[in-house]
Amino acid sequence: MARKTVSFFAVLAVLLSGAAAGQDGLDPKFYDEQRYETCIRLGRSAPDRAYEEARMWEIHGGGLPARHCVALSLYGMGQYDDAATMLESVAQELPEDAPPALRADILAQAAKSWEEVDELERAVANQTTALELVPDSRALLTDRALTLALAGNYWEAIDDLNRVIELDPYDADAFVFRASAYRFVDAPELALEDANQALLLDPEHPEGLLERGNILRLAGDDAGARADWVKLVELHNGRPAADAAQRNLEIMDLDTR
Repeated sequence: MARKTVSFFAVLAVLLSGAAAGQDGLDPKFYDEQRYETCIRLGRSAPDRAYEEARMWEIHGGGLPARHCVALSLYGMGQYDDAATMLESVAQELPEDAPPALRADILAQAAKSWEEVDELERAVANQTTALELVPDSRALLTDRALTLALAGNYWEAIDDLNRVIELDPYDADAFVFRASAYRFVDAPELALEDANQALLLDPEHPEGLLERGNILRLAGDDAGARADWVKLVELHNGRPAADAAQRNLEIMDLDTR
């Protein structure tokens, strides 16, 4: 969830350091950027330990940087409800002059946490607020599209993916995701067109091969589906998409006996 945290969220510590230094009872060292980044990294490898250290930091005046680390540690420990609630709080409590993209990224992390507990409406609400701050973020548009698709709102997901593709017509992932959404709304020709475009952009795209195989299988083109799935297994053996393709091949073989 926090793949951009170390480089991007360092902004938070810098932003708050000046205010902290001038407040009675707060030690500026608690806003040290290095401490913040170390805490975030620890949250990925040892979230239990990161949580304890971040809580102690928060108690001693660590402020929002410490609370953000606490929240990500909670996520790492699987306490998604608490993580999401705290991330929403951190986003709301950022200084007014905080970069909009910073607030949006924290809201995106809250959305990921809500997804983990199937609170999809709350996830979409956070993503929508984030997109109001950074309307042309392809990452946020894609994230919201995937959440909408999980909730069964495929046409809304397609709308977001349309915008992603407008912003970057070379985004193979977006074409794959839209192909899948079109398949679920029973638009096989559009689904196949998008899957073909994704594989034109990236001929070895694992999810693209899986999705086109699915579309071809539903259209009765077993030979075409088999070719895509066999290629996927050969190229990406061990990846989730390849595992799914292998299961599809086994099912196909059972059906043709």
